[in-house]
Amino acid sequence: MVVVGAGMAGVQTAVALREQGFTGPVTLIGAEPHQPYDRPPLSKAVLLGTAEGSAFDVDFEALGITLRLGCEALGVRPAEHVLDTSEGPVPYDVLVLATGAEPVRLPGAEGVPGVHLLRTLDDAERLRPVLARQHDVVVVGAGWIGAEFATAAREAGCAVTVVEAADRPLADALPAEVAAPMTAWYADAGAELRTRARVERVESGGPGESGRVVLDDGTRLAAGAVVVGIGARPATGWLAGSGIALGAHGEVLADDLLRTSAPDVHAVGDCASFPSARYGERLLVHHWDNALQGPRTVAADIVGTPGGETPAAYDPVPYFWSEQFGRFVQYAGHHTAADTTLWRGDPASPAWTVCWLREGRLVALLAVGRPRDLAQGRRLIQAGTPMDPDLLADPAKPLKAATAATA
Repeated sequence: MVVVGAGMAGVQTAVALREQGFTGPVTLIGAEPHQPYDRPPLSKAVLLGTAEGSAFDVDFEALGITLRLGCEALGVRPAEHVLDTSEGPVPYDVLVLATGAEPVRLPGAEGVPGVHLLRTLDDAERLRPVLARQHDVVVVGAGWIGAEFATAAREAGCAVTVVEAADRPLADALPAEVAAPMTAWYADAGAELRTRARVERVESGGPGESGRVVLDDGTRLAAGAVVVGIGARPATGWLAGSGIALGAHGEVLADDLLRTSAPDVHAVGDCASFPSARYGERLLVHHWDNALQGPRTVAADIVGTPGGETPAAYDPVPYFWSEQFGRFVQYAGHHTAADTTLWRGDPASPAWTVCWLREGRLVALLAVGRPRDLAQGRRLIQAGTPMDPDLLADPAKPLKAATAATA
């Protein structure tokens, strides 16, 4: 058993194989030299220096999992059951692809001093002294990672300007009317948000000088550091020529048991999409919870179930969270096919929720400072429970009491 990718999805797959009774050799291959680690703390505790690292609390030796770190996957030969790596060929009986996603780079900014990404432990460690010296920081991209980094930079006392090409933050993730109230969060935290602003180029400064970010309207922003957070894409370029089917976004096309088009090859986490019967479309979910849940399906399909029946199809209610500007933001579900949007509470207040319904059933919700709404709503989405819109829109009513049966 070979698992390639030592992030959350890869580690959890190796652990789940053992938990579900697999007794053969398990090898976990990671491109980075570090002990496998969790990524969410990188934009929070690790970045701010309140934690040295975020290594997983897993005893790989006790579980009989062989780690091969600093070993980069270069290709797969499915017909020969061989994984090619920087350390030579690795034969496998079953291979699990868990290589995650890689950040989209800002065109023309590669190699420019002072330009950073925030995806790896090394990235966070390079950025930590930047925050400690309280540089002027320009963040390119007002998505989830951009907002989280801007939050940390403001906590560290940096002057922060966020530039976003769209007309609002989180433009790729949320409808305009839902993202609009979040615009004020930046100013409230003392950060400047510039929307409809495209970066033309980044100029490095001379000795002792700050660099500059030049926008397409000619504006020049001083920048002791530039942090790029303009999205991520599946890390699958190394699969070229393997014959493993990829989707429109470069992701591995997995089925509802997370099997790929190649025999004895599965794919899980950020690098793979899967068909969702719940939502009637293929989902590509770049979030921690998907990397935590999917490995259980992979392990069950590989090891087999106690009764010998086919494992349950992988069809989770997607979930993620973000901590930004003093707010805890949670999202569950998938809202694009919704036919109704309901608000619970005033979006100008510290706590509010947006609910999306389709044919009277909850399909997604976004909760700001209302974790109980999220917990109850996630269960209601899972169950497909019919809801009463009038009760649902009352923020004083618990979500679980807003079902149609109680109307």
